[in-house]
Amino acid sequence: MVTLDLRHVASPALRDLIHLVNQPDFDRAHQQIDRLGGCTEPVRLLGQTTTIDTATGEVLRSYTTADEPTGSLLTACGNRRASRCPACSRVYAADTFQLIRAGLNGGKSVPDTVRTHPRVCATLTAPSFGPVHNRPTDAGGVLRPCRCGKRHEPAEALLGTPLDPKTYDYPGAVLFNAHAGALWARFTIYLRREIAARLGLTQKAARAVLRVSFAKVAEYQKRGLVHFHAVIRLDGPDGSTQPPPPSATVTMLADAIRAAARVSVSVVSDAVGERELAWGEQLDVREIAAFGTDTELTDHAVAAYVAKYATKSADSSGALDRALFCRPCQGRGMTLTGHGTPLTCTACGGTGQARPLPRLAVERHVRQMIRTCWELGKRPEFEALKLWKWAHMLGFRGHFSTKSRCYSVTLSALRAARRAWRTEQARAHAGLPDLDPSTTLVIGHWAYHGSGYSPGAQLLAATVWHRRELERQFTAEGGC
Repeated sequence: MVTLDLRHVASPALRDLIHLVNQPDFDRAHQQIDRLGGCTEPVRLLGQTTTIDTATGEVLRSYTTADEPTGSLLTACGNRRASRCPACSRVYAADTFQLIRAGLNGGKSVPDTVRTHPRVCATLTAPSFGPVHNRPTDAGGVLRPCRCGKRHEPAEALLGTPLDPKTYDYPGAVLFNAHAGALWARFTIYLRREIAARLGLTQKAARAVLRVSFAKVAEYQKRGLVHFHAVIRLDGPDGSTQPPPPSATVTMLADAIRAAARVSVSVVSDAVGERELAWGEQLDVREIAAFGTDTELTDHAVAAYVAKYATKSADSSGALDRALFCRPCQGRGMTLTGHGTPLTCTACGGTGQARPLPRLAVERHVRQMIRTCWELGKRPEFEALKLWKWAHMLGFRGHFSTKSRCYSVTLSALRAARRAWRTEQARAHAGLPDLDPSTTLVIGHWAYHGSGYSPGAQLLAATVWHRRELERQFTAEGGC
């Protein structure tokens, strides 16, 4: 084997890539990277599996990561955030699209008849906590000047920021984000009550003839507040397999949503006084039409619209996509010795912050919301909200996409089907026979070894992602 002299190569990443390419088992290393589709920060695992025929005790197949070129197995990170991993977020968005679309149009174990059920797309927004820079329009859609007297450009950083930061209600904005999940839960409870009242039934009787199914995603507005886009559908008592009673119409559902949107959550604190947190005045409820009809809001369009927001996070409002609290002290600013003596955390200097707030590369408005999260999070009455932990999310700690149990297929089922398909394809490519699950036992042991690539492998992963993007663009433009 020839030893390469790479001293003349200035780039460490390029030196590592040349070293990797010249390894005798490079093809296997490249195969692992290519299989991840451009994942930016894969998980490295150590372990082994053994496949046994339970009828005969014969070992059908054994695998160990010790045989891999890098000594570990790479698996996709699965991060849904596009800012963290474009490749995995694209898969997440595709799964969300299939989940939403199945609940509107059928498929994936959902019957096609579900498209005849009453369904609407509802958007519940946050209230105002003070005037902000915006792009108002008149009745004809013509842009009018903002309250500051300017006509802002669409991508202007000033949009969504307060006209007067000194009077803006930052505690109210942070607490709304922190209670948005609870507000949605209360909304769903009152929605069922409103539907029962409009049907002239008790809530128990209404549950016997009708079920409310939904799927929703959260989106950050420019001003750093979350609002929800939700697909809400009426089913029979057993879910998507049954239609609701004839009296359960789209009009009735829309009216019930508007009435239920008046719910609120009470917050009492010496720091902020008594607050009633509620949805904003801007409530949009529109019927979802069938695909192929001459309307903008079709089931296909709604599924694509909702899936797009499933991969975004607070960074879309100019915030951060990583936690700000110091990991060694868990944001407390103090660590304990073996004898239980508290000591100032040396990693953060006692601030509890992984990065000092004044140094964050964010807009002033976002920094103030983060600072408010940190200040309110120190108060005992807000301890359960863990605002210091979710400061990078501007206080919001809920899931970005959720659904009711009977809306449609689950993300877990979609992922399991994908794994089964990939396993079948890999076995077929290797010429291995199919396995009978009823007589096959797989015994495995895995341990976390780290995350990320070596510098050279990272260049290969970027090449894989670039190639996949070109292929997708070519297909979208009518290539074959």
